[in-house]
Amino acid sequence: MTDPFEARYDEVKALVDDLWDHPELGYQEHYTSSAVRAFLERHASGAAIQTFAGTGLRVRLGPGHEQAVALIAELDALPVPTHPAADPETGAVHACGHHTQVGITCAVVAAVTSGDWPFPYDLVVIFVPAEEYVDLDYRRQLRERGQIRWYGGKPEAMRLGVFDDVAVAVLTHTMGGGYSRPTVEVDCDLAGFLYKQVTFHGTAAHAGFAPWAGANAASMAVLYQTAIGLGRQQLPDGVLARMNPVVTSAPMTTNVVPPSARVATDVRATDLDAIVAMSRSLDAMAQGSALALGGRAEIETEVGYLPFIQHRPLSQPFREAYQAGVAGIDDLLDDRGGSAAAGDMGDLAYLLPCVQIGYSGLEGRVHGDDLHLADPRTVLVSVPRFVVAGLSRLDLDRVCGYRRDYADYEALRADLDG
Repeated sequence: MTDPFEARYDEVKALVDDLWDHPELGYQEHYTSSAVRAFLERHASGAAIQTFAGTGLRVRLGPGHEQAVALIAELDALPVPTHPAADPETGAVHACGHHTQVGITCAVVAAVTSGDWPFPYDLVVIFVPAEEYVDLDYRRQLRERGQIRWYGGKPEAMRLGVFDDVAVAVLTHTMGGGYSRPTVEVDCDLAGFLYKQVTFHGTAAHAGFAPWAGANAASMAVLYQTAIGLGRQQLPDGVLARMNPVVTSAPMTTNVVPPSARVATDVRATDLDAIVAMSRSLDAMAQGSALALGGRAEIETEVGYLPFIQHRPLSQPFREAYQAGVAGIDDLLDDRGGSAAAGDMGDLAYLLPCVQIGYSGLEGRVHGDDLHLADPRTVLVSVPRFVVAGLSRLDLDRVCGYRRDYADYEALRADLDG
């Protein structure tokens, strides 16, 4: 009997290579979306392919079961201009491995539509734009024109009702390099984060003739960063608290007391309350730094993504699939603790149960300038086979599901943004 995953390997690999050669930033994945649509039209003929948020795609497969499970892939690249494969104009490259996510998901589509339907539910396959929280000026323009509400693709899809008919959702994601054997992972929680930008306003003056007449905004920025460094002692344990302040703007010359400076940072943790507490502490540090040196601080806070706590009951069928033995998968990482990496899967998990399945087969650092696909047969044959094996064991009545409305999410975000 022909293995459906092996049978489509060359086609899926060609798609993945094509996407690697054409990386696109979030909400701009037009080539990527077109290539994926062409694949779906070949393997899901007769199924209605819907477009959302400009470049996102959704197709419901199956015989028409009442219940449905979402399988998600992410379309976008991110800017890492020092990567050898980066687009020379945009700096975009698939340094987060999303091109392989798309390949895995397309391999699953090709396999499950090639024979008898393998699941007691329908499968809603969703290709989501704009997971990476980058290129914010462009997204701000889209928001101002009313084309999007959220910078992240999954919250935007939530707003548009893309997940309204699914009970649970599954995403795959590379773990990066460092694995000597084909490996998958379950139950690794991810951080949430917010983005905070502080603009310090001082007073310009001649740095030699009358420096006392000025208020040095660059010094305020230095004092703020020093306060952040000293304040790390009070960060909470066990929630992977992270901050990374960088000076994003400080126009100055040596004979003028700098009148302005801007510092931005992520604020990350796997606990939402910890993120809120850290944010308030940073606000106090910024205001205090400005006040101490005779200036003022203008603070902008944008909630990025919510922490992602994996829904453990939904991971169990994938654990069982590994225990039963799936050809080409040697090792399982199981609940090794959280990661300070973040993604908008946490926002979707606020609405419904979600899991993320990690996989090896790439080498290099995630978001680094050396990430690349090293073992395509593991990624594009063995991992899709493992995903289908897990989904085949999924009993939705045993998942202990929950459901919130999008209005609940919107209210939470309004509270956090406020």
